[in-house]
Amino acid sequence: MTPETLAQEIRAAAEGRGRFIVALAGPPGAGKSTLGEALVAGLGPGARLVPMDGFHFDDRVLARRGLSNRKGAPETFDIWGFLALMERLRAGGEVAIPVFDRSMELARAAADVVTDQDRILVVEGNYLLLDEEPWRRLRGFFDLTLFLDVPEAELERRLLARWAARPGGAEWVASNDMPNVRRVLQRSAPADRILRWP
Repeated sequence: MTPETLAQEIRAAAEGRGRFIVALAGPPGAGKSTLGEALVAGLGPGARLVPMDGFHFDDRVLARRGLSNRKGAPETFDIWGFLALMERLRAGGEVAIPVFDRSMELARAAADVVTDQDRILVVEGNYLLLDEEPWRRLRGFFDLTLFLDVPEAELERRLLARWAARPGGAEWVASNDMPNVRRVLQRSAPADRILRWP
């Protein structure tokens, strides 16, 4: 399955419908962002990527809540804000969306805009299929759900490579990223399609 063939399938499924929302879920390190960008490129005009990462709580909020060492876990996201965004995206009209800037490690408010010309939305995030309240409320917004299935050992390898240049990177992967990986793998509801990428 290539991004091009998957884009063709999504386009065919969306034919004759209004806004079509695709969930692209999977654990950290699975390649969601890369695949999401490739899908949107393959879908062409009228498609837009909507990343969940813009709803990370700021580091100052995490510090006040004692969650600095759990960054990226479900409880470190503004799920209620994300649910409100999904309601607005489903309703239509112009909607500003936040985008997480990895170079600064913070979310930039209103960094992108979705309009009615964006008919197919690819929503990307770790916990889109998490079978826990209130995350499971997201399911009703999606017309198609995709899950990236990558072996845990490969995810650990990729995450260690991602953090290799940072002091304490290996400890961060072991104490934070891998628990998040296991939560996604063990607690996500079944998807319409299971993908292996790349």
